[in-house]
Amino acid sequence: MVVGTLEQAFRREWPRMLATLIKYTGSIELAEDSLQEALLRASDARDRALLINPAAWITTVAKRIAIDTVRRDAALRRKLPLLAEDPQPALPDESPGGDDRLGLLFVACNPELSTETRLALALRFVCGVPTIEIADAMLSSPSAMGARLSRAKRQIEREGIRFSPPDELDGGTRTEDVLATVHLLYTVGHTAFEGEQLGSRSVAATAIELARALHSLRPDDREASGLLALLLFTDARASTRTDAAGAIVTLEDAPRASWDLALIEEGLSLAAEALGGGGRFALEAGISGLHSTARDWASTDWSAICLLYDRLVESWPSPSAILARLVARSFVNLGPRAALDELDELEPTLTGATARQAVAVRADLLRRLGRIQEARDAYISARSHERNGPVRDYFGRRVDELGG
Repeated sequence: MVVGTLEQAFRREWPRMLATLIKYTGSIELAEDSLQEALLRASDARDRALLINPAAWITTVAKRIAIDTVRRDAALRRKLPLLAEDPQPALPDESPGGDDRLGLLFVACNPELSTETRLALALRFVCGVPTIEIADAMLSSPSAMGARLSRAKRQIEREGIRFSPPDELDGGTRTEDVLATVHLLYTVGHTAFEGEQLGSRSVAATAIELARALHSLRPDDREASGLLALLLFTDARASTRTDAAGAIVTLEDAPRASWDLALIEEGLSLAAEALGGGGRFALEAGISGLHSTARDWASTDWSAICLLYDRLVESWPSPSAILARLVARSFVNLGPRAALDELDELEPTLTGATARQAVAVRADLLRRLGRIQEARDAYISARSHERNGPVRDYFGRRVDELGG
């Protein structure tokens, strides 16, 4: 098999394979090491089964490696006796929501860990998100996030936390964390931290799969309904985010006739269930639903969107929600000039992805005010700090439009 093709399959299936191995072994470290060794063996293998289904082949070989490792290591034999004695250790009969990864998200969101650590752990070891992207999404530095993940992994190994069905766990607290993790995963897939692709459709699709599994597991949870609605609305518009040449198309200019009406209809039904709860994802779904049902940009109901943002910031006063509300208010009562004044106060408090978004917001407010040179300088600044190719090119086009 061509090594590049094998590595692509490995990266694509890594989260699912790791979830299976952690469930099988009960150890994150052993699962990771076994998968890496299996990949090395695959690069030299000539097995026809590897060509047919690389993920299944690697997973099977990794299980055998894990068993052999436990049998050789006395400490592991004491810690994982079932794996040492039985090549097919007993596992829960049914995965929660029909998805092994969902069960591991519940395990990773252990209340004994801090909230940030729980989310980072779930994103890295269950969803396979690179540490640098987790750090950016969670407004941290890559080195600090790497240290946080290492400490969490050592704690899990030390305390012997194993896969358990969610009905044995504190469902309320962990469900909230799992919802946040799935949303962050979709965010990472929607707009990549770096590279020449705007986002990853496979990562976004994985997040929707997990959101559907979670909604199936918790059908009466309004926030689970709200999260799924939010992702469906966003995904319904995904095909029009770029043109045929791969250039970004703004929501204002998007060809709305090409949006996926079936996903929007499904999202509206779920959002109607969720909004009565008034939770974070229910409110975000309501906002996204208003954008998704507006006939055109001029028909956008900004007043209703601002009311929902007010409620969102009250219940979830995050920097991203505050920044998004500022943008929405700039189209109604606040106006771009007052919004710019508020941004001056807000911007020094922002970090990571939200700080980069704020620079782009500043540039657009200046453009709308006709302060062309300042807007152009802001777009140049935004471009210089952006590592996503299509987003960087979009800022470059704005510079050109403003006379650069």
